[in-house]
Amino acid sequence: MKVCVAGAYGAFGMKHLDAISAIEGIEVTSVMGRDEAKISKLAAERAIGHWTTELSESLARDDVDAVLLATPTQLHAAQAIECMRAGKHVMVEIPMADNLADAQEIVKVQKETGLVAMAGHTRRFNPSHQWIHNKIKAGELKVQQMDVQTYFFRRSNLNALGQPRSWTDHLLWHHACHTVDLFQYQTGEVASEVQAMQGPIHPDLGIAMDMSIGMKVPSGAICTLSLSFNNDGPLGTFFRYICDNGTYIARYDDLVDGKEKPVDLSNVAVSSNGIELQDREFFSAIKEGREPNASVAQALTAMETLDRLEKNLK
Repeated sequence: MKVCVAGAYGAFGMKHLDAISAIEGIEVTSVMGRDEAKISKLAAERAIGHWTTELSESLARDDVDAVLLATPTQLHAAQAIECMRAGKHVMVEIPMADNLADAQEIVKVQKETGLVAMAGHTRRFNPSHQWIHNKIKAGELKVQQMDVQTYFFRRSNLNALGQPRSWTDHLLWHHACHTVDLFQYQTGEVASEVQAMQGPIHPDLGIAMDMSIGMKVPSGAICTLSLSFNNDGPLGTFFRYICDNGTYIARYDDLVDGKEKPVDLSNVAVSSNGIELQDREFFSAIKEGREPNASVAQALTAMETLDRLEKNLK
């Protein structure tokens, strides 16, 4: 299978390139990025035959079967639709859109084209969260509360590599999206109650730098989510699962119990890299002609909940 990675020189574009290199039978034939110097340099370093600053050029190629979009959030919806209209399968990094109407349009176009369209909900694929999910499915665990912290130090507009961003990140539509989807995925329910508060708007970035979110599903499980771009300390997202049969703390691909004892995840999946497992699911779904885990249709419920949370903020 031949693929294009768009936004290839960004933090997550690079993670996908590394992940794809570990997957047999997948070749990156095209990379796209807005900065000509950066994208041409990356293509040369990775021995990728084609680079461009325009997504439409990659989509016109016969040697591109599928596209991974790791581009700025504000471009996701239009580019995902453009890919499908061009006959290409697409995986779009989250959020697949920064508003509900655009997310609904993506799902509509996917149904019209019948192509594989997947949202990059990596948390579904991290071995840590997969281990929890398998225990829930087996009836061995039930979530009573998810206590989640998403912390960054982002008072200037820099990406995860410390490079200037051409777009502005968002606590609700990007970072909360991970947890909203995961909470509903792990409980198997859609939040019936939501509440949200946010701190002051940054005078230059125009976004809230601190946010608090609460959710509850009909069975009674709750999720408490704290998000900040002001945290000068350990960065990232940390999940505490408080269950009826134990407490577990997930830190990306690693899992410990409530007493910080590591949980053996060696038999959960073929890789310990959540992004690689996410990409494997995308390519397998294309090959097998099936709906992937984290399809845009499945991910739509998270977007609907985010829309309710945004209305709550207002």
